[in-house]
Amino acid sequence: MLKTTLTVAAASAALALATPAAAQGMQACAERAQVVEKLASAYGETRQGVGLGASNGLVEMFVSQETGTWTITITRPGGQTCLIASGQAWEDAPQDLAAALEKGA
Repeated sequence: MLKTTLTVAAASAALALATPAAAQGMQACAERAQVVEKLASAYGETRQGVGLGASNGLVEMFVSQETGTWTITITRPGGQTCLIASGQAWEDAPQDLAAALEKGA
């Protein structure tokens, strides 16, 4: 549960940071089934987290545990899925944030 919460939090943060790029027309969009199939077949990525974003957009985090590649997508209510951010060297790093704050980390 904590891993999923942190993954969704990371996805939300990346989504916020990626918004200027999206505004510049740099998004790649397609039907969700096509995007998910491409992420799985080309990169070995599977969905690791999901949450609702602004305007009821479905934000999803896809990660390959083998290669470390990752992708964040958003699917709008109409069904179109757009790539928001992607990268390499993904590592699961679960952390109890409340405990870390108490320790001053």
